Amino acid sequence: MALASTAASALEDAGFVGTWDTDVLAGRSVLDAGAAALLSGDSSLAGKPLPLDVALGRVHPEDRGWVFDRIRAVRRTGGPVSLEFRVLSETGHVRWILNRGRLAPDSLGSLRGRGAYIDVTDLYAGPSPSANGDASSQAKQLEAAADHCIRVHSALERYGNENLRLISSMLLLGIGRALALRD
Repeated sequence: MALASTAASALEDAGFVGTWDTDVLAGRSVLDAGAAALLSGDSSLAGKPLPLDVALGRVHPEDRGWVFDRIRAVRRTGGPVSLEFRVLSETGHVRWILNRGRLAPDSLGSLRGRGAYIDVTDLYAGPSPSANGDASSQAKQLEAAADHCIRVHSALERYGNENLRLISSMLLLGIGRALALRD
């Protein structure tokens, strides 16, 4: 299917890291392989219920307190999750991660949530020379990417898969931030 291959390629190019699924009552989150590798430091933990301190074991020490406080707060109330924080890689490199999702009551009334992580480190790197031409050419490429992403997002909304819609929303957010930063 063309849409699936286009979306997968766009997500990879946008820095998509992985997904999370949280059972608030159990106090555990399940990460996919990409999220487990980056955020816990161990891809073998993918698919296993993890406590918050393990699931987010690589959050930067200076961000850890406020990140955990915000997550605990939304675990009490439910609602949207939107955090941007730093993680430390195994080699000590800093990466910026955008965490977006939502916690809502399930059919039994227990809070459950799903979301995704996207690497936005490039937004903090500052301007850099591009192999793709001058600023005018780069602006046109970014605008074209925005147009494509809007079409993908609209198609995914019609398709009805909440996870894919969330991921495309994150991609749109990233492109919007890049458009805003270029000015």
